[in-house]
Amino acid sequence: TKPFAFEELLARIQAVMRRFDQPESARLQAGTLQLDLLAQRAWRNDNLIALSKREFALLEYFMRHPQQVLSREQILLGIWGYDFDTASNIVDVYVRQLRNKIDEPDQPSLIVTVRGAGYRFDLPTP
Repeated sequence: TKPFAFEELLARIQAVMRRFDQPESARLQAGTLQLDLLAQRAWRNDNLIALSKREFALLEYFMRHPQQVLSREQILLGIWGYDFDTASNIVDVYVRQLRNKIDEPDQPSLIVTVRGAGYRFDLPTP
């Protein structure tokens, strides 16, 4: 058997539980950004944002964990459901694509890079 960290086991269990939980609400909202979980659609300022399945899942993951620093490993586990090579830049690529789609010009990015730690979803200021 492979040794594991307790945090990793906990994250895996939470990921499985999320798949079977009924959503408390069918929508998530952060400022002008909205997610419709049932229709798998996103809007910013009432404009539909075209997201891939993975981009939608990543945005939902960030919105469910606002103001929390999420490591690349946590994101890989939460979105893809298992570990990838930690040298892979797949999380960085998807975060860049998501930023390009959800951020507004002349506004700070909602997804902030925390150097040496990962990423944090900052709630927009009114």
